[in-house]
Amino acid sequence: MAAEVGIINITGYAGMELARLLFRHPGVKVVSVTARSGAGQPLSQALPHLFPLALPVTTDPGEADLLFSALPHQSSAQALLPYIQKGVLVVDISADFRLKDPQEYERWYGTKHPAPDLLAQAVYGLPELHRAAIKEARVVANPGCYPTAAILALAPALKAGIIGPEIIVDAKSGVSGAGRTLSLDTHYSEANENLSAYALEGHRHLPEIAQELGPLCGEALKITFLPHLAPMTRGILATCYAPLVPGRVAPGEGGKKELLGLYADFYRGEPFVRVVGYSPQTKHTWGNNLCLLHPTLDPRTGRLIVLAALDNLVKGAAGQAIQNMNLMLGLPEAMGLEALAVFP
Repeated sequence: MAAEVGIINITGYAGMELARLLFRHPGVKVVSVTARSGAGQPLSQALPHLFPLALPVTTDPGEADLLFSALPHQSSAQALLPYIQKGVLVVDISADFRLKDPQEYERWYGTKHPAPDLLAQAVYGLPELHRAAIKEARVVANPGCYPTAAILALAPALKAGIIGPEIIVDAKSGVSGAGRTLSLDTHYSEANENLSAYALEGHRHLPEIAQELGPLCGEALKITFLPHLAPMTRGILATCYAPLVPGRVAPGEGGKKELLGLYADFYRGEPFVRVVGYSPQTKHTWGNNLCLLHPTLDPRTGRLIVLAALDNLVKGAAGQAIQNMNLMLGLPEAMGLEALAVFP
């Protein structure tokens, strides 16, 4: 029998992407969808592209085996708390359970955490690093889109001890990463034919990146993370730089082959990470759950360069949430996520 799942806040981009991907998932059935606006409408009226899902939009997710929350931070934890207390499995796509330290959460999100005691038991939902824990988890914190790209790009090098702690992550994202809330920066006339950097004083995804990468190398990292808004709907391209430890990687073409081998070994058997021998593009992952990685080196400066490309709404949000759901429910990890990219 298919497990029953509900989506809290389907009218956000992550929520509607969850519904799209789950529609043909053979192991689960979507039994409820909620929204703060549009309640009482048929889903086909609120979101016409989801018309085959014959469900009403409600304000109560009701009974389900697992709930996804696509609410904003703070609202998400508050909405999920009663269900967590009842033992319902939850996957939170917001930032509410990602950081282990409640003081770090307050520092970056400007408010006290509504359920700080739950932070210790929540599992950071990056299967490539925490698969075993996710399988046993009751609460999974879906990673941010930027951290997914940065962590996957840098984890093999840090684990192998081939780079120093001075790391730069230069990342570009499509405008859907900002959500559906209106803002001047994401108006068509402002974003089209434009490229802009933001959060120069520090982005909320930075502590996630540091939290997950630090334990891999056992030392404090000095991470500069700078996001950019690109004039496209979907996609993230992260270019990561770090100094190579002298003598750990051969120079020139030999070193490039060595890096490809190191990354291929680290991600061997992973269903949604591909180590490629070319520069990946965001279009290569449009609509699917893949993260494409290309590690190389700059022989003139002795720096590692890793490119990471993914769809911010799929591997960066809804697809990864379903990947986590599959693990939590004991289903095949790739179930419902085998789609190829949409191109061009």
